[in-house]
Amino acid sequence: MNPETTNKDLLVAEGITKIYQVGKRELPVLKGIDLTIKDGEIAVLVGPSGAGKSTLMHILGALDTPTSGRVILDGEDLFKLGKRARARLRNEQVGFVFQFFHLLPEFKTWENVIIPPRIRGWAGGRKRLRDLAASILEQVGMSERMEHYPSQLSGGERQRVAIARALVNDPTLILADEPTGNLDTHSSDELLELFQKIHADTKKTFILVSHDQQVAEWAPRVIKIRDGLVE
Repeated sequence: MNPETTNKDLLVAEGITKIYQVGKRELPVLKGIDLTIKDGEIAVLVGPSGAGKSTLMHILGALDTPTSGRVILDGEDLFKLGKRARARLRNEQVGFVFQFFHLLPEFKTWENVIIPPRIRGWAGGRKRLRDLAASILEQVGMSERMEHYPSQLSGGERQRVAIARALVNDPTLILADEPTGNLDTHSSDELLELFQKIHADTKKTFILVSHDQQVAEWAPRVIKIRDGLVE
């Protein structure tokens, strides 16, 4: 266990299955995943392509629903909540970082960062939103790029903006799906250093999905997924 974690179970997955219907054929992707993540832990899900890592991450973050099983996040049974309550919990407690950044090209850096609080129903006005974005962008080393558009940023810079967006609602859990997948080695090194710094400063819980051996070697805990099961 990471020595900075507490004894609290933040995330518990029990019996998670996911079966897709392909024509008349059933395609099982997850076959009964049991997993516990402690509060403040850093873990990486690794395994071959098609093992079910990203599907599992989407279920853990309530972006997708399991065929069977349950996920408890900070005491809440996610899939017993209604769709609206689940979406609110996802917005408030989970920050997402994706391989392809998912920044809106027509929005400036700071405008991309403040999308989650706007979805949440922020009522503090545009100036306070910009100030919030500025404070988060400073944490990820992007203060000087606030007024830039995504097309004016490098891949590493875009990922830093995506991390700022993931942090802006002060979530309990950060989920990162192949966060180094579109980055060169130097940018990947910088990104992992940034994750380490954010963890040291905030003690947030991180779950990463990665094919990258560098990420697996960096993480305090490695969870191997193969053929829809935890090895």
